[in-house]
Amino acid sequence: MFEELKPHLVELRKRLGISVGVLVVMFFIMFAFWQPILEWMMAPLETVLPPESKMVSKSIQGTFFTALKVSFFSGFIISLPIIFWQLWLFIAPGLYDNEKKMILPFVIGATTMFLIGGAFAYYIVIPFGYEFLVNFASQVVLVLPDIGEYVGFFTKLILGFGLAFELPVITFFLAVIGLVTDRTLKDFFRYALILIFLLSALLTPPDVLTQFLMAGPMIFLYGVSIYIAKMVNPYISEDDE
Repeated sequence: MFEELKPHLVELRKRLGISVGVLVVMFFIMFAFWQPILEWMMAPLETVLPPESKMVSKSIQGTFFTALKVSFFSGFIISLPIIFWQLWLFIAPGLYDNEKKMILPFVIGATTMFLIGGAFAYYIVIPFGYEFLVNFASQVVLVLPDIGEYVGFFTKLILGFGLAFELPVITFFLAVIGLVTDRTLKDFFRYALILIFLLSALLTPPDVLTQFLMAGPMIFLYGVSIYIAKMVNPYISEDDE
């Protein structure tokens, strides 16, 4: 059994090696620009902070580790097309010849949807969520957000929304190779709702509005995925036959 898996493990190691190598290179490049990138990341919070509030670092080394986080996060975003490309090359040997040719649509589609999801989080979810938290806290205390905690939460939200917006892309290619149909997704919808709201509660600030700002688009994207699956690989009932 190991001999059968060995070629796949070798291929996986190769694709991971290329992806990690690109990510490391991008990390060092982005480290040279961590300050303007950090300022861009801080902008949604700074717009809702009271005039007397500002971002702080709770430890001397905190800013340095924050710079590392910022560089790794931005390097990952820049590396996305290569990562998606390597992912497709890993699964390509199990596809038909006509399916293997869809690498470019997959890379472009997956990268675009990730960026759209990240932009939705940046321009809508993060400002709304932190505005609620800041207004609530500033009634009794002076708000001095820690930069390290904010960057960690910021990256978690961007990555979470980026991955969530991959649903239509994933559905399309699963439908192309015949693994899902619109009926499959419809039957799973009730469970998907539970997973969507659970994920929203874990990734967003603890207020209902922000959770719905994540759950709403995900439910919509699930509906879009059902339509995509129906167009690509329609379910045919026994009655229709």
